[in-house]
Amino acid sequence: MIELKKILLAEDNPKDVELTLEAMEDSLLANRVVVVKDGVETMEYLRCEGQFADREPGLPSVLLLDIKMPRKDGIEVLREIRSDPKLKLLPVVMLTSSREDKDLLNSYYLGVNAYVVKPVNFNGFIDAIKQLGIFWGLVNELPPENK
Repeated sequence: MIELKKILLAEDNPKDVELTLEAMEDSLLANRVVVVKDGVETMEYLRCEGQFADREPGLPSVLLLDIKMPRKDGIEVLREIRSDPKLKLLPVVMLTSSREDKDLLNSYYLGVNAYVVKPVNFNGFIDAIKQLGIFWGLVNELPPENK
């Protein structure tokens, strides 16, 4: 039996959250997606702080991270993750509408594992999310520290 791994989705747009969960549901992964709505919540989840202080310990198999979020943007979150010894091996995929060169370059400079621009049409978006979910949620092997 294949073990379903947890996926953390950091997204402030409710419509994008709904579409992402719908695509994950089609791939039988939706029940393993945890949604946070901004960068502050993302870091609290990863560090088991604030409203997530009582959550089961362990890291998700991947963080799907939007760049343009309130309180703390995705670039700041990625910078914090890569500078934290307990989090630095966490796979991070930027899932964003930004096509700006500076965002792409900053993301890779800071160690992002992949940069995916959200397709604007419904079917393209659903297909992209399904592929991300299947790869990161089922196929990819994590380092022992992350399991």
